[in-house]
Amino acid sequence: MSATPYRSEPRLMVWLALRLKGLGEIDDVAAIHGLEPDETEWLLAELDASGHCMFREVGGVPKFILTPSGRDEGEAALADELDAAAAREPVTAAYQEFGALNPKMLQLCTDWQLWPADHRTAADAGPGDGGRLNDHSDADYDAAIIERLETLHGELAGVLEALSRVMARYENYALRFAEALGKLQAGDLDYLTKPMIPSYHTVWFELHEDLLATLGINRADEGSV
Repeated sequence: MSATPYRSEPRLMVWLALRLKGLGEIDDVAAIHGLEPDETEWLLAELDASGHCMFREVGGVPKFILTPSGRDEGEAALADELDAAAAREPVTAAYQEFGALNPKMLQLCTDWQLWPADHRTAADAGPGDGGRLNDHSDADYDAAIIERLETLHGELAGVLEALSRVMARYENYALRFAEALGKLQAGDLDYLTKPMIPSYHTVWFELHEDLLATLGINRADEGSV
C-alpha cells in the first residue's frame, strides 16, 4: 500500500457519483467528490457519447442516468482501481466499521421522525392519527438526537480517515458530513433526514452505496458478507 492515497481518474469518479445519484444533475454529480461542474459536464457528455450513460431532460433540467453496459463497465473499473491502489483490505476493514455504525444511524433517523410511544405528546394520540410523527415542537427532544448524531459523527471520523489514507476520493465525504451537521446545528432541521438535498442521511446513504460498489457487494447479499 502506498504512503500517499491513490487518486482516482475523474471519469471514474463521475461514473461512481452518477451511480450513487441514480438520476443526477450536473452540479449534484460534481458535488459528490468535489469536482468542478464544467469538468463534470464534459465527462458526462463523454460517457453519454460512449453509451455509458443517457441524457434526459426533466422539467427543463438536464439529468443523466447510467446505461446497463455503463454500470457493468464501471463496476469492472472500480474493481481494477481497488487492486491498483492495493486498498482492498483497508477499504474492507473500513466498510465493516461503517457497518457497525449503520444501525445507530438508522435508529437515530427513526427517532428523529417519530416520537417514542411514551412521549408526552404521542401518549395522548389516538391510533392512526399520526400523533407519533415528530413535528419538532419539542426542542429538548430534538437537541438530544442532535447530540447523539454529534457522537456518531465523531465515531464516523475514524472510518473516513482510514478510507482517505488509501483513496483520496473519500476525502470529500468528511466535508459533506460536516456541512450537513453544521446546518443542522444552526437550526435547519431538514439536514438530518430530508431526501433530495445533501442531508446527513443522504450523504450517509451515498457513502454506504460507494463502499458497496467499490467492494463489489450486492446490497441484497450484504448481510451474508
